[in-house]
Amino acid sequence: QVQLVESGGGLVQAGGSLRLSCAASGRTFSRYNMAWFRRAPGKEREFVAAITRSSENIYYADSVKGRFAISRDNVKNTVYLQMNSLKPEDTAVYYCAALTFFSGSYQNPSIYDYWGQGTQVTVSS
Repeated sequence: QVQLVESGGGLVQAGGSLRLSCAASGRTFSRYNMAWFRRAPGKEREFVAAITRSSENIYYADSVKGRFAISRDNVKNTVYLQMNSLKPEDTAVYYCAALTFFSGSYQNPSIYDYWGQGTQVTVSS
C-alpha cells in the first residue's frame, strides 16, 4: 500500500508557474506508475499527465501539452508536475494517483489504485 500527499498548490496569476509535488510513503514507489488528475468546480475529474515506473513513457492531456511537465524521483519517492504558462481554466484541485499495472486506459481515473487528498491551484486572470 502507498500513501500520497500533494503539495505546492496556491494562487498564481495567468502566465505564471507552479510546481506540484506528490510524496509517497513506503519503499515500493518505483513499482507504481504515477499520474496527475484535476477536478475543476462543477466538472468531472480529468486526466492531466502520467509517467511510467522508470519514466520510460510520459503522456499528457492535449490541454496541457507543451505547458506542463511530469517527472519523478524514485529515490525521493516523489512525482512532480511543473506547470508553466498557467491559464484561468487550469484552476482545479490537483490529485496525484498511483497505478500498479499500466494500461491503455491510463486516462480513466477509475483504474487507479491510490489517491492523494488533492491540492488547490487557482489561476487568476
